[in-house]
Amino acid sequence: MEEKQPKKVLTEQERLELAAKLDKDLDAFISSLEKKRYTEGWPEDRWEEEMAKHPFFMQKSPEPGEELSPLMEGLQQLKYDPQENTEQELADTYKEDGKFYMQHRKFRMAVLSYTEALRYKIGDASYKAILLNNRSAANYMLKNYRTSLQDAQKALELNPDYDKARWRAAQCASALDRFELCVELCDTILQRDPTNSAAIDLRKSCLARKAAQNRDSRKEARLEREKQQQWERLVAELQKRSVKFEERNALEDERKLKPRLAPLEDFMVSCDENGVLSWPAVFCYPEFQTTDFQQQLAETTKMYEVLEELFAEPLECDKAGLYRASKVNVYYENRILGFAYLVDKNKTIREIVAERSFVVFQGTLTFYLLVKGSKQEESFVTQTRIPLKINY
Repeated sequence: MEEKQPKKVLTEQERLELAAKLDKDLDAFISSLEKKRYTEGWPEDRWEEEMAKHPFFMQKSPEPGEELSPLMEGLQQLKYDPQENTEQELADTYKEDGKFYMQHRKFRMAVLSYTEALRYKIGDASYKAILLNNRSAANYMLKNYRTSLQDAQKALELNPDYDKARWRAAQCASALDRFELCVELCDTILQRDPTNSAAIDLRKSCLARKAAQNRDSRKEARLEREKQQQWERLVAELQKRSVKFEERNALEDERKLKPRLAPLEDFMVSCDENGVLSWPAVFCYPEFQTTDFQQQLAETTKMYEVLEELFAEPLECDKAGLYRASKVNVYYENRILGFAYLVDKNKTIREIVAERSFVVFQGTLTFYLLVKGSKQEESFVTQTRIPLKINY
């Protein structure tokens, strides 16, 4: 055996010299290293933002399309990778995602998650029924009642004993006013659970709304019949009087009889049960360029009576107080012939409208009021060519 050499004992001076040499070598080594800034950590000005992206510290799930950190991207790939997971595991993953979104009221994301889960081939019909019912619940919260009902009914086809799906279907049917389907579903629920108060209340509500809807439908049908009868009676009376209209085939289209002037547009000529017509009428004052309106002027009224009512209070613009029933002349214009005709104020509205020269325009009677012998009347007569024969 080789004999060990005794260790050399260094003197104090030698130890100091050795330590100085080692320090010098270390300094030289450090100085020889490439000097570069460390960039692998989080920047000082954005460390909170970067920390929030880390899977261990993030407080909310990433939004669709949001840029992911490499670590988060890797975890997601691992979570949703079909190479690393079975179809059942992937369906479970998306199912859990849907549950998470439902809890946070992100119903559209929940619909997408359950839809993804349903893409995978799962042999268990009950499991698929749960996914369909969950998606139905998400669509229900989005008020997509028709789609929600379809999913709930598909879930029932897969699992006829699925009470949650049946209740969801009943709620959708009620929201869609499909009362018969809703009552049928509620009856099935009550057969299985006669004390289900929610189903009892929903069934009762549906029957009441169905009765109200039927009542409203009957009322609407009756009103429509009455409206049609009123129209037919009106047309018959207008034809009986041989009323002439500027618009062609005015009695074939109700819209042609509707007044165009805003104050009169809701007051089309009408006929009461006794066959008396009421007309919308406009009275024009050429001198002041203003108008008065009569929304329902009965044809039995004489023109003189109309004037007395119009001038019961003085016109604001008539400073001279000249507009009185006895001091004005009334004209109507035949737009087709281009003539104006003087009205006999002792005639009724029916008699005036029956004159051969009177033509109704846009379902409205139009008259012009001017002070007798005034310059305004003279100007009006000159411009509208009063015919030699005046209707009295």
